[in-house]
Amino acid sequence: MADIIVVGAGPAGGSAAIFAAKAGKETIVLDSGASMTKRAWMENHYGTEGISGPDLLTSGRKQAEKFGAVFCDEKVTSITSEDGQVRLTTESGKEYTALHVILTTGANPELAANSGIRMIEGREPRIKSVIEVDRLGRTSMPNVWAAGVIAGVSVHTIVTSGDGARVAIEVLSELNGERYVDHDILK
Repeated sequence: MADIIVVGAGPAGGSAAIFAAKAGKETIVLDSGASMTKRAWMENHYGTEGISGPDLLTSGRKQAEKFGAVFCDEKVTSITSEDGQVRLTTESGKEYTALHVILTTGANPELAANSGIRMIEGREPRIKSVIEVDRLGRTSMPNVWAAGVIAGVSVHTIVTSGDGARVAIEVLSELNGERYVDHDILK
């Protein structure tokens, strides 16, 4: 059983995976390859003059893998939560379990809605429904969290990246029983 499973490897999921893996938690990322970032060009990211979506995704994945995150090409089809564990079933028939799951499925609400997670109307153009989350990113399903576009934040990749990191910090804080902080410093 993993500590944290992230569903989706776009900017929100990748950022969540970086924080989770860097914190020493067993982190699995299940991704169907459908990120809308694959079609993007960004010139509004702090620290870079411009980057293609595919390059951003590749760079983020390498960073998460450097800290130990494991990426699997899997489409999750259902989620259940009971007895402090979250079980995910994939299209290929595999099952994964984790203490906590972070959903970062972008504009695709299908998995959450089909799994019985409470949804609300989306605010962004062309985003019809999103997962209802509390201020920390918790969903209506125990031990299941959401970040990024599916959690109702702006579709801008720099915003979803930050939201994935923010929610991962909340999950890590809950797992550790105290506020999690990760500050790197120059040596």
